[in-house]
Amino acid sequence: MLLTGTYPRSFDDKQRIPLPKPIREAIGSPPRQCLLVTQAMDGALALYTEEAFSELGRRVAKASPAGAEVRAFSRMFYAAAQRVDIDGQGRIRIPAELIQLAKLGKEAVLVGVGERLELWDAVRWQAYLAEMQPRFDDIAEQALRSPGESS
Repeated sequence: MLLTGTYPRSFDDKQRIPLPKPIREAIGSPPRQCLLVTQAMDGALALYTEEAFSELGRRVAKASPAGAEVRAFSRMFYAAAQRVDIDGQGRIRIPAELIQLAKLGKEAVLVGVGERLELWDAVRWQAYLAEMQPRFDDIAEQALRSPGESS
């Protein structure tokens, strides 16, 4: 499953956002009935299918629990994670504590990032793009460099 695209979203008065049709189709909803949402890096929230969340858990489990960063990440990441149901109209309700954690306003942006979705406050997303987009070529070179390849 490959999640892509950028989708401006608005929260309703019950803290729900609609999942766009291409995303619902990509994740298989219906029959998939829920996603897992938790904190992500850079101030966003991450939304995972159960399969993608389990795969991430397997990768984390391979890291040494003796490392302080591994323990801290596991605690914060899993403690914040909550299951959210996809309703019959393709909406999810984001828990208030996660909205506060990510400082989400009424206007948000849902971004496909491969195996997960990210939910950003719209203003923060635009600021992030303004900062990163001019550096896209350099970022791409670093991200796509083979392990062990020097700069």
